[in-house]
Amino acid sequence: MMEKINKDSEYFGPEKEKESDDLYEHFRFVAQKGQQPLRVDKFLMNYIEKATRNKIQKAAKDGNIHVNDLPVKSSYKVKPDDVVRVLFEHPPYEFLLVPEDIPIDIVYEDDEVLVVNKPTGMVVHPGHGNYSGTLINALTFHIENLPNNSSNRPGLVHRIDKDTSGLLVVAKTEEAMTHLAKQFFNKTTEREYVALVWGDLKEDSGTIEGNIGRHPKNRLQNTVFEEDEEDKGKPAITHYKVIERLGYVTFISCRLETGRTHQIRVHLKHIGHTLFNDERYGGDRILKGTSFSKYKQFVDNCFKVLPRQALHARTLGFIHPKTEELMQFEAPIPEDIELCLERWRNYSKHSS
Repeated sequence: MMEKINKDSEYFGPEKEKESDDLYEHFRFVAQKGQQPLRVDKFLMNYIEKATRNKIQKAAKDGNIHVNDLPVKSSYKVKPDDVVRVLFEHPPYEFLLVPEDIPIDIVYEDDEVLVVNKPTGMVVHPGHGNYSGTLINALTFHIENLPNNSSNRPGLVHRIDKDTSGLLVVAKTEEAMTHLAKQFFNKTTEREYVALVWGDLKEDSGTIEGNIGRHPKNRLQNTVFEEDEEDKGKPAITHYKVIERLGYVTFISCRLETGRTHQIRVHLKHIGHTLFNDERYGGDRILKGTSFSKYKQFVDNCFKVLPRQALHARTLGFIHPKTEELMQFEAPIPEDIELCLERWRNYSKHSS
């Protein structure tokens, strides 16, 4: 439920009738225990995507940046365990959900659940910088009274990244939401992704384990923490299997045992096989291959054919919340990934 904060009473709780001196919380970050002293404007630049320093400094000047419940100047130095919040007089835009008539690729639907094949480029739910055109905007137009999850996001049980294509299950009733959420929590769902990664994996199959959490220096990325940092991040397990070796890249299948943010992207980078054209994690440049200009031109053409990370949620399986039947679905590999694979097949055939 959305919280609002009253400057005088420091009221925390569900939204009530707005008063003139009330502020709404838009962002909240807790500085890690190893945080070095850092100006709050620079600290927030690391956390908030697409934010400019000028806007952050103006927010501080207007009294909208609070640390440990007190307004601070932009020069304030953030310390370990500081609670940094950004507050404004208007509610966060993601709470102003407007249904939109956007086509949805429905794979299956009944009274309890909906399975959709999300296209690349579509954000799953509204958030900073994406307040319309999301899957939830489309779902709320097509379906009335979707149940809210614990984050006030209608129908959502899980999500996939904006530039990842593939299957998602949506709950249409409160009972379905509870039932499906329990399956995801207990790791009994079946989820398989296909991915094109840089490099030639040594083994035909394997398992990647490692706690995943926010990168300490780049807040837009997640990272794997080493064994001596077990108190950081959350446990994550990814199983992979090679489908096709294509020289400088490999086409693989990944099955998730856990569901951390960016899990496949982070785990594969951790073992030295970053997803092909994954801009956020450095896969949008040549990581394996030759220095020949023709090779560089070939890779650039592959990037144009597949202008996003090469990741697709191909299969999804779960127990139906009403019938208790096992439901299994598969979404065909999108055209952009297929075209990129064909190019690599031809290249590896001729180069060998």
